[in-house]
Amino acid sequence: MDIKNLIEEAKKEIEKAGDLNEMDMVFRKYLGKTGAIRNQFLEMKNLTSEERGIAGQELNSAKNEIETAINEKMSLLRSVELNKKESEVVDVTLPGKKFSAGHLHPLTLNRRRMEEIFSLMGFEVAEGPEIEDEWHNFDALNILPQHPARDALSLGKTFYLTLGGLLRTHTSPVQIRFMESHQPPFRIIIPGRVYRAESTDSSHEVQFHQIEGLMVGKDVSVANFKAIFAKFLQEFFGKEMKIRLRPSYFPFTEPSFEVDMSCAICGGKGCPACKQSGWVEFMGAGMVHPNVLKNGGLDPNDWQGFAFGMSLDRLTMMKHKINNIRLFQGNDLRFLKQF
Repeated sequence: MDIKNLIEEAKKEIEKAGDLNEMDMVFRKYLGKTGAIRNQFLEMKNLTSEERGIAGQELNSAKNEIETAINEKMSLLRSVELNKKESEVVDVTLPGKKFSAGHLHPLTLNRRRMEEIFSLMGFEVAEGPEIEDEWHNFDALNILPQHPARDALSLGKTFYLTLGGLLRTHTSPVQIRFMESHQPPFRIIIPGRVYRAESTDSSHEVQFHQIEGLMVGKDVSVANFKAIFAKFLQEFFGKEMKIRLRPSYFPFTEPSFEVDMSCAICGGKGCPACKQSGWVEFMGAGMVHPNVLKNGGLDPNDWQGFAFGMSLDRLTMMKHKINNIRLFQGNDLRFLKQF
């Protein structure tokens, strides 16, 4: 390349450059390790000794000329940028921007609180798989094959998987799994996600969270259950809550009962949330059916106990006066930031 033309091209590009980044690119192109001047020096090996001496002088002169032009332009650009910054009005008295820290989901917060309360009463936390087989989810819990929950083609509420198995409809299967590998007496709670194929509305979701419980011993009774839950509700809501048991039916308990508590909103006086009754249903429970104990590997003649299942979502709604269960899955920061 003609040295004169090289200098002219470099100066044209230096003149066009509008900021320091562009000037950096010009510097790399002509004076960098792989730049045009460097390449010209490398080509000198093909010249004679006399030609190398002349070419070397010309290239050094060109390098200095281009370098001087670059330094002058960069100095000018730095001055322009500095003047721009100085002209900007900055109010140093304004408060800085606050960065909001992340925090736990309300369901996680309440689950941890429930686990803490039960652990203080001697309960252990147990967990199990969310993909279950029919034996643990239905058969072992005394749910007969003709039960509607098992029929995916009719009114059933079970998600059956193409490759086999199903999404558990409750956390009760973990009761069986725990009994299969542990000897009583024991007290456990089983928090976790469950799945049911049903229409969603303000109080129903396809996926929600349960807290299951099981206590087995030689002389465990309904009286033990009432005492434990009276204490649990008092600790969870921060005030005394009355409870009452109503006869009901569940395949896995006998006798079975629905559990109501005094309305957390009106304190039992009657309001729209409790339909003016003063009571809110929040749990199903009962004494463990002998067949369930047998299926778990225990002798019902030696052992007895109670089991219960309640919705973590519903109790959280009651505690914080939330009127729509779908808010928990909505990821609306306006809702989540309240907790």
